[in-house]
Amino acid sequence: MPAGEFMVQNILFLAHVDESGKGMPRVALEVITAAQDAARLASASLVIGIVGGEISDAADSVARIGAPIVGVCGADFAHPRYATDAAALEAICRAVGSDIVIAPATSRFLRVIPGVAQGLGGQVDTHITSLEFGDGAVSAKRWFYKQRVEAVIHRDSRPWFLLVDPGGYERWSGEAGTARVEGLDVQLPAETKRTTFAGVRVPATDAQTIRPDAKLLFVAGAGWCKRQSDGTAHVPEAEAAILDFLQTSGASLGGSKSLVDQSGENQSVLRFMTHLNQVRQTGSTPRHPKGLSTCCHGEEPHVVGWRFINERRAINLDPNCGWARGKADVLYVADAFQVIPKLNALLNKK
Repeated sequence: MPAGEFMVQNILFLAHVDESGKGMPRVALEVITAAQDAARLASASLVIGIVGGEISDAADSVARIGAPIVGVCGADFAHPRYATDAAALEAICRAVGSDIVIAPATSRFLRVIPGVAQGLGGQVDTHITSLEFGDGAVSAKRWFYKQRVEAVIHRDSRPWFLLVDPGGYERWSGEAGTARVEGLDVQLPAETKRTTFAGVRVPATDAQTIRPDAKLLFVAGAGWCKRQSDGTAHVPEAEAAILDFLQTSGASLGGSKSLVDQSGENQSVLRFMTHLNQVRQTGSTPRHPKGLSTCCHGEEPHVVGWRFINERRAINLDPNCGWARGKADVLYVADAFQVIPKLNALLNKK
């Protein structure tokens, strides 16, 4: 039998409650759409598994899908912890007995599901972007080499765990219903609870610059720290303008590699810019509806990091910069030092 061909009886979708302890994370509501599509294409039944301290609200939110729901809940499962999460997920997988397990690629699941797959004698693939089922063949797609090479993966090993990244599927938006949950009683040895949850520390709102759910990605280039028309650099003014824009617009901050690298070259830098903000060329590949690049030339390695952004705009004084060569939907040939403060003034009026 060719690789990936088999009869799918049922597909298991796994989820955990969100930080509020009530509903599911946004990415889970996206990936459950992928699981529904997979079950339909494979002519298989869908089963939903949920883990959390209290799972009734999460179960009710997807009750109208009509799939059986299996859950593990209790105070021991309220917060991420490898040992207890692994025990809960393994119990669900054994109870359902699915060959294909689909789950959202959250930080909680990325830590634990590879171990669960190992314990069940299966295989796992992470950062999946799409799934395909047809004529008994199952394949998963993901990107490699900075999102330049797309791979199609087939596996014979079962169970096959697939952790799906956000941004590839529409979010489930059906009305909540009343779910009937089959609860599993998972007995936990004392050693699985040696790690205890102490609390969550988050930065102040005005200090948080990375916002994955923001509608706009604002990318700053090295031009913000270069000498301006008067022959001097204006880094403090640049910091003030960018931070004001981030606060008033709610945008997420990205940075070009040349900008974030300046901190190691003894050059003037934006104090709040780190390598965590870097967009591609060893940085991240964000998924925001819109992107605005400022003081950045938009060369190929940088633009690759924008491939999942729907609308791309740029502000640059050079009409022949990389963004002008068909890489930006709109290019404003202007000085960002003048444009952004005026934009901030308009936003502050609102």
